[in-house]
Amino acid sequence: MTSILRSPQALQLTLALIKPDAVAHPLVLEAVHQQILSNKFLIVRMRELQWKKEDCRRFYREHEGRFFYQRLVEFMASGPIRAYILAHKDAIQLWRTLMGPTRVFRARHMAPDSIRGSLGLTDTRNTTHGSDSVVSASREIAAFFPDFSEQRWYEEEEPQLRRGPVCYSPEKGIHCVAATGSPKPA
Repeated sequence: MTSILRSPQALQLTLALIKPDAVAHPLVLEAVHQQILSNKFLIVRMRELQWKKEDCRRFYREHEGRFFYQRLVEFMASGPIRAYILAHKDAIQLWRTLMGPTRVFRARHMAPDSIRGSLGLTDTRNTTHGSDSVVSASREIAAFFPDFSEQRWYEEEEPQLRRGPVCYSPEKGIHCVAATGSPKPA
């Protein structure tokens, strides 16, 4: 994979998934979406999809052979999921902090206000997924948004979004550069 040249102040991208347990409950889905917006993430892309078991196996192959692997694959293929590409100065770490610990019991005690601490049900049904590194984010974004070019985004969209002004479009569910005189700056 080629290295993408970025300015030191460039926004960082991460993949955020809202798992089937949250998508199945509109109020939970909206609560997570509002957390994203209130923490000043820019939503670069968003889509809802139904994953096939084979897609889940491929995505989680690093966990193959672990006790939770089959349960995770079955769960992630059990209903619709929402995938986001989020941008922020420190998107990966910020999203991981907002999600809270993977284990719901730990999240409830260590980070009760986190998404998993307040909305997670079990370690598998823990509401969200997020990339854990820049390399993982690139790989995971490509898996969910195959038509998205990270390099083109850094060349064309990122500088404009970073400079602003930026608006959120509820109809499209993404942020975009505000046109002059445009309402609703983010």
